[in-house]
Amino acid sequence: QVQLAESGGGLVQAGDSLRLSCTASERTFRTYAMHWFRQAPGKEREFVAAINWSGGSTYCADSVKGRFSVSRDNAQNTVALQMNSLKPEDTAVYYCAAYWDYYSTRPSDFSSWGQGTQVTVSS
Repeated sequence: QVQLAESGGGLVQAGDSLRLSCTASERTFRTYAMHWFRQAPGKEREFVAAINWSGGSTYCADSVKGRFSVSRDNAQNTVALQMNSLKPEDTAVYYCAAYWDYYSTRPSDFSSWGQGTQVTVSS
């Protein structure tokens, strides 16, 4: 069971940027695709972005495409979510998750989650 921990959230204004980080303590981290999800109050957990095991391929949800990007540094066991041009609708708790299937966007497929980090964007 990989252990994950997110950090970097905060309160910002619309148009600002934030960089979230996820660190893993499991030595097989480098074999996993890594995904970011978010969950707003009263809403279902929503896919945000994914990166494959090597970092060579990424994709993002349409709602964040062109504004968010995901990267990883396997030497440091970290995954980052760079969030630019933030909007109030981006307000949510952001989670990282590990799974072997790069193409999965279903939260139920993931059993390893971080504790989440709160991102709040004011207008």
